[in-house]
Amino acid sequence: MIVRNLEHPEVVRTRYLAHGGGIAHMLLTHPRLQTMMFLAHAVVPVGQKLLGHVDPMEEIYIIQKGRGLMQVDQDRREVGPGDAIHIPIGAFHELTNIGEEELAILVVAGLIPGEPA
Repeated sequence: MIVRNLEHPEVVRTRYLAHGGGIAHMLLTHPRLQTMMFLAHAVVPVGQKLLGHVDPMEEIYIIQKGRGLMQVDQDRREVGPGDAIHIPIGAFHELTNIGEEELAILVVAGLIPGEPA
């Protein structure tokens, strides 16, 4: 069993600026995971965004706290706590904090196609 949280020393060491507007930590990563690339936690401050980008893997964003405007390709929707957003491989995506509190999310990423499991 592997148990991680935001205070775990391995997780604390992974802190990074995510796509220009969020602070993220890797909770679990490949190769500890068998069929996924990573599970990350990110916080986007009020008025900030995870800048639009494209990834070579499938992702799911899970909104834990706050309100956001999520764009996946041309589709834009307001999202909030409990929402899970599927992001297909190669889809443009951007998340803007439109609320009055920080926006906290979990990001689940699948393996990059062609990468060994």
